[in-house]
Order: sequence, then C-alpha cells, then structure tokens
Amino acid sequence: MIRSAFDQAAIRDAVMVLSAGGLVAMPTETVYGLAADARNGEAVARIYAAKGRPRFNPLIAHVADFGAAEQLAVFDPLSRRLAEAFWPGPLTLVVPKRSDAGLSDLATAGLDTVAIRVPAHPAALALLAAFGGPLAAPSANRSGHVSPTTAAHVETDLGEVVPIILDAGPSAVGVESTILRVVNGTIHLLRAGGLSRERIEGLTGTSLVTAGLEDPEAPVAPGQLASHYAPAAAVRLDVAEVRPGEALIDFGPHPLKGAAQAAAIVNLSPRGDLVEAAAGLFAALRTLDGVAVSIAVAPIPHEGLGEAIRDRLARAAAPRPKG
Repeated sequence: MIRSAFDQAAIRDAVMVLSAGGLVAMPTETVYGLAADARNGEAVARIYAAKGRPRFNPLIAHVADFGAAEQLAVFDPLSRRLAEAFWPGPLTLVVPKRSDAGLSDLATAGLDTVAIRVPAHPAALALLAAFGGPLAAPSANRSGHVSPTTAAHVETDLGEVVPIILDAGPSAVGVESTILRVVNGTIHLLRAGGLSRERIEGLTGTSLVTAGLEDPEAPVAPGQLASHYAPAAAVRLDVAEVRPGEALIDFGPHPLKGAAQAAAIVNLSPRGDLVEAAAGLFAALRTLDGVAVSIAVAPIPHEGLGEAIRDRLARAAAPRPKG
C-alpha cells in the first residue's frame, strides 16, 4: 500500500511493521530502499527473498546520524573526515564492524566490515529516528532490475510483498550512493554514485583508487555485480547512430544521428545537465523497456555524475548471468 512519507500515522505504522520483522519501502535522496531491521536475521532474509538477491551481496545499513554509525563501526580518521563532510548525503562508507554491533551476519554477507550511510532525506531520517535502529535497505526492486525512483516503481516490482510503501515523490539524486573504503590511508572507489569523484578528491586532496578491491563474484559492497540494473531489452552504449526501430536514451541539445527512426526517445537532459540526467536515468530505462528489443544510449560525459551514470549503464548492458 502506498502512503505518504510525510504522514505521521504512516511513519508509526511503518515502525510497527519494521519492529515485527517486516519490510517497508522508504524514500531516500538516491533511490527508494527496501528497509528491514538490520539486527534481525529473519527480517533481512525477507529482503533477499523479496528481491531474489544473491546472499553473498552485502546490504547498506542506514542510520540516523554519525553517532548511530559509530555504535556499529570503527572509523579511521580519513573515513571520519569523509563522513563529517558528506553525511547526510549520497555517500556509503565500508568500515570495520564493531564486534558488539548487533548486526545480522546476513546483512553484512558474513564480512567483518559494514557498508553504512546517513541518507539526506527528511522522510528517511524521520523513519530512522522513530525506529531507533539501523535499517538494511537495498534498492526496492527485484534483484538485477532497474532501480526505483518513485513509489510507483516499487509497487510495480514489489507491491505484493511490501505492506507499506512510503511515497515522497521522485528521488532527487536518482542513482545510488557512492561507495568508498579507506585502506591504509588510500581511498578506494567501490561504486561510483551520487557523490562525484571531484568533490571527494577536492576535500581530501588525493586521487581515488578504482582497482584492487573489486571482485564481482565476491563483492565487499553493494552494486559490484557485473550485470545489474538490467532492463529486458539489450542496451548499446556510446552509439553514434540509432538503428531503425531501436529505443533511444539521448543526452544534450543535439539529436543523435538516426533519432528520427527510433521507436521512442527519452532525453535525459536536453540542456546537457548531468544532475538532471542522473535523476531521470532509471525512470528512462523503465519507460523504454519493452518498447523495442534494444535501447541505444547516446555518449555520456565522464566527468561529475557522468561517471555514476556510465557505471549504471555499463552494468545494464553487461551479459546477463546464466541460470
């Protein structure tokens, strides 16, 4: 059932569901999340069952503030600096888990680290404060499907298994959080996301490392599977020309060659704004899926949020896992 995220009665009912080990879909500034009590193994198992998610893929623990995060994890000085600079916000930090954190091993996929963040969304923070504990909350969609940026997207994928979907309108950022891990003073970028590389490097004065910790078969953080965010249609990236009958995800003011032959077109940002493009990416994939057998994607710049957009599109275009 979709209910307003700004209705206090809906928040109270959501807390009751969560406290009983149930699932609630909650808005965040990135995408909508499928929330459960991160301390309750059975509740976390319901997330995996609802999503059809591989159990080796860890979840992000959402907390209300940095103080709550410190109760769950140990922060080195650089991780602490990043948290203080960018929380609340679209940043997830992978940090060592405290032995007395009380988190379900299923939520952390049995790892000795935890992925944790403070969302920058008033409804998410209100829910976290009212619940009084960490919420494991991956994106509220079937595993591998396009992430949801509206309550209606959640209802389409999971409406039969989620009793409460808190609706706060479209997600402002539109792509998942950036995930970082600090190892021996080096900042590793585990997933590009809603916080740009440039802002992080501007704060720290050091370059992010993008190799060394990645393993798509045994991820240490969410969003590292090679094939993810996948529509049913095939996805072609950085195309110079649209094939007849293809759907098109365009970007910028100049139509791609062959656009007139496209079955349908969504321009992520006619003015070439990467923030606008990120916010509309997943909705565009959902809109065009099923319109044609393939989706052509115009070139997206690499800088700023373009890095996160290109990452999601590359995973959408990757070969599907067998089985």
